[in-house]
Amino acid sequence: MAVAAVTTKPLHTPLKKKPLPAGRPREWYVSHNRRLKAMRLAIALLDTGVYHPSSASNARIRTAAERLAIHPPSDTTCRMVRALIRYGR
Repeated sequence: MAVAAVTTKPLHTPLKKKPLPAGRPREWYVSHNRRLKAMRLAIALLDTGVYHPSSASNARIRTAAERLAIHPPSDTTCRMVRALIRYGR
């Protein structure tokens, strides 16, 4: 009987972060960071089995943010998370 080897090494090397482009209006940086936060939260919810936007209440999204040590999202970010879950399939 063959036994699969278990490894703790990542399967790939993480991408290196690049600095954001300079000279954009402040609103661009705010919306960019909001989209990144919404994507992280949507992925976390999908990983826990939340596949329908109606299952992703603001409280559930904020609980996921707390688990991930992310600052609690605003109502706008919560709407973006639900939109990503709805249209990201």
